[in-house]
Amino acid sequence: MKKKQYKIVVLSDLTKSSATILKSAVSIAKMINGRIEVFSVKKPTDIVKMDNQLSAMRTINSEHKTINKKMRNLADSLSEAYDIRITYSFGFGNVKNEIEEYLIDQKPDLVILGKRKSKTFNLMGDGITDFILNRHSGAIMIVPHIKPLEPNKEVTLGMLNNPDPSNNLEFAEDLMQYAHKPLKSFTIVKNTSSPSKQPLPENRKTIEYVFEYSDNIIKNFSTYLSKNNINLLCMDRLTKHSSTTSHLTTSDVKEVMGKLNVSLLISGE
Repeated sequence: MKKKQYKIVVLSDLTKSSATILKSAVSIAKMINGRIEVFSVKKPTDIVKMDNQLSAMRTINSEHKTINKKMRNLADSLSEAYDIRITYSFGFGNVKNEIEEYLIDQKPDLVILGKRKSKTFNLMGDGITDFILNRHSGAIMIVPHIKPLEPNKEVTLGMLNNPDPSNNLEFAEDLMQYAHKPLKSFTIVKNTSSPSKQPLPENRKTIEYVFEYSDNIIKNFSTYLSKNNINLLCMDRLTKHSSTTSHLTTSDVKEVMGKLNVSLLISGE
């Protein structure tokens, strides 16, 4: 039986950090048998600064060539280094509209985007991360600009309030084959004397860490991730139908996304 190939879309703003983000995408693609396409969007108002139509067209044509060259160089450098095919495309227009239309058309299994260095992070404009979470029902990975996942190397995988990500992540089993053992499961509960409601999978070597919920839980959790060298954290997406035992609020989840300097893999709905 032929193994499924997963479609991975990397949203890029073509800044210096793009190579780091794409490197993490290559690492994931190698583990789950994924194919990668990089997509970028430019707002016409960021390119055209004059009213003259002829001059505007010349500017757009020039920018088209510049973007094409940047994307080709970005894709080719990693394609050659890690023997993987990377395609790319880009568009001009309203950033959110262009991304939404692209995702509807491509139907990716995983969308990867970078995290900004500031507390409120986004991509290619305000609120893109929230926009993707609201518009894309599949898995999403948010990558920091430092410490990328290294292709052809094990990941140190952590699971947050979900010791068995294969329940909600289609390619979890492929991913865990390349994860350092034992796996690390982190559970946040209101009362540490109460047993976890989610039993650890019997067929995997997993160590569980239980935290009692508090106002500074994210800070404590970040310390544990660092001590355990976690570089990829899986967590369920919070929805009104979610069955997770998590006591994280929506604001807590956003704090996790904003403060943790590890790649964050969020399950689909």
